[in-house]
Amino acid sequence: MPDGAAALRGCRCCPCGPRARLRGRRCPRRGVCTERVKVCVLERQIFDFLGYQWAPILANFVHIIIVILGLFGTIQYRPRYITGYAVWLVLWVTWNVFVICFYLEAGDLSKETDLILTFNISMHRSWWMENGPGCTVTSVTPAPDWAPEDHRYITVSGCFLEYQYIEVAHSSLQIVLALAGFIYACYVVKCITEEEDSFDFIGGFDSYGYQGPQKTSHLQLQPMYMQIPLDNN
Repeated sequence: MPDGAAALRGCRCCPCGPRARLRGRRCPRRGVCTERVKVCVLERQIFDFLGYQWAPILANFVHIIIVILGLFGTIQYRPRYITGYAVWLVLWVTWNVFVICFYLEAGDLSKETDLILTFNISMHRSWWMENGPGCTVTSVTPAPDWAPEDHRYITVSGCFLEYQYIEVAHSSLQIVLALAGFIYACYVVKCITEEEDSFDFIGGFDSYGYQGPQKTSHLQLQPMYMQIPLDNN
């Protein structure tokens, strides 16, 4: 195989496909950004688990899976995966906006409602309600009659920052990351589409590697006659 063909086949490791490197363009990489997104989501997932917030736990789990699929689509040159990731980010932003409205009690929403975030399975609230910065938890005895036996009745005071604002900050960070990811996903899809169109325009390469142009000769062979002088002597 010619050296040129080997180099072209080696271009398949480019996250944007072989086209981008052939044209000398620098392919966008999402590794570092994706790791930051996963760390932020995992951090939020941990605190939602501690607070028994089942709806956010389910949403965070789905988000982690979609982020991994989006990264896979970028590395393996799969525009459909990236497009699906961008569509999910729209839903993810909508969910986080709802969480912000829920904790700020916008409209008829109330953060004391058990049905929305815990599916009415438990009476737990956000983990930050008892463990926020500067919070002091005091048990109230005797507990009211309506309190379940396996729950304790407490009062929380002295918090430097109320738990609902911490949850709002988490959701706001996710919205910022989602908007940045959406813009980047659109850019990657645009990059791949442009490279694919230009690659198809020049004819592309077959699946067996690059076949260099074969040299053909347009000269026709003509018989050659040599004249040998004869010696009359």
